[in-house]
Amino acid sequence: MLLAFSLAGTPAAAQAPAPAPQASAAAAAPAPSTAAAVPAAPASAKKNGDAVDNPYGLEALWKGSDAIARFVLILLAVMSVGSWYIMIVKLLEQSKMNRHARTVDKQFWAAPTVSAGVTGLEKNSAYRFIAEAGVQATSDHGGLKSHIPMNEWIPMSITGAVDRVHATTQGGLAFLATVGSTSPFVGLFGTVWGIYHALTAIGISGQASIDKVAGPVGEALIMTAIGLAVAIPAVLGYNWLARRNKAVMDEVREFSEELNAVIVGSAGKAA
Repeated sequence: MLLAFSLAGTPAAAQAPAPAPQASAAAAAPAPSTAAAVPAAPASAKKNGDAVDNPYGLEALWKGSDAIARFVLILLAVMSVGSWYIMIVKLLEQSKMNRHARTVDKQFWAAPTVSAGVTGLEKNSAYRFIAEAGVQATSDHGGLKSHIPMNEWIPMSITGAVDRVHATTQGGLAFLATVGSTSPFVGLFGTVWGIYHALTAIGISGQASIDKVAGPVGEALIMTAIGLAVAIPAVLGYNWLARRNKAVMDEVREFSEELNAVIVGSAGKAA
């Protein structure tokens, strides 16, 4: 009987370790799922890399704004382009007048008469325009004008020509002054309008968290920044061009006074 029990227990003991390979196989089974999960990281990284659009930039401001906000942006853009155009054009005009002044010093005063000196000046020169006005005044002194003394009529004609030149040099400066003084308020209007719509949207949604407030309010404040960016160059350009205009007109007035002295002093014969 003891031998029978021993023989019967030996197979059971031998069969007991058998489930171990199955357990090891079961433990090894999840390995493929782990390996399959590895490529998921690049996929999520690619998804995050695709989201490169700035939700708080100018593009978002334009797409999310209404007709009034877009009109304000377009108006500020027109003001900026107009200001830079005027500044460049006026700078070129002033440089040309300075070049014409050097031509007058070299050629005009060396001529025997005013008429001969005029031919040596550029056609579009302000100095030529003033000199021609002085020459024309000597021959256009008839009719009712003959009652005006020659020594008064010639200065009147030359002064009128100088005033027209001065008006030409002032052209465009009023636009710069207007842009410099109004564009900050235009930008501020856009900011107020944008904040109003942002607060309205927040009130409707019922969410006032920082992520809901920062975007709309930040986009509205961009309007103020754009208004200042338009105003500052316009103000600086106006002051700079006005100072250069004064220097240019001082030379023009000096030329007109000398021209008047030559024509009046010669009783019109030097014309």
